[in-house]
Amino acid sequence: MPKINGNEIRPGNVLEHNGGLWSAVKVDHVKPGKGGAFAQVELRNLRNGSKLNERFRSADKVDRVRLEQKDQQFLYENDGMLIFMDAETYEQIELPADILGERRPFLQDGMTITVEFYESEALNATLPQKVVCKVVETEPVVKGQTAANSFKPAVLDNGVKVMVPPFVGPDEDIVVNTETMEYAERA
Repeated sequence: MPKINGNEIRPGNVLEHNGGLWSAVKVDHVKPGKGGAFAQVELRNLRNGSKLNERFRSADKVDRVRLEQKDQQFLYENDGMLIFMDAETYEQIELPADILGERRPFLQDGMTITVEFYESEALNATLPQKVVCKVVETEPVVKGQTAANSFKPAVLDNGVKVMVPPFVGPDEDIVVNTETMEYAERA
């Protein structure tokens, strides 16, 4: 595993620290008036989700882990487990449904997602950045409400509520950004 200096840690890096695999969530570089500079890093454990705040000086060496990314196709959900299949080898894996967190409703049948593996253990899953959803319910357009930042609430076919522009009506397909969980554009 490549070793990096403590001041080279960036958000999204996966580190081996204290015998576990940790993802850097937030990194603040601090240069106090007295003493050496350091990086204040908020880490999240990839196996159990616990959080940890650590200080790394530039002289500290940490192991950076490279995760292997594979595209997996979503097949179905069974007893709180999501079943995925590798499109090349047809090998199936199970991941807990809570691995996607609040983005779980955006997972659709047959969707291809990226799963990150460490050796043969699946640690993380990411949805495509943009997903097409149908608006089920929204308020009617109010005449004269054409202000640039006027948005109205809408309920999507997966039950998620998002804010949409006034011109979007019921039964329209829209594109939702899965990272920000916000309206992106019309489909």
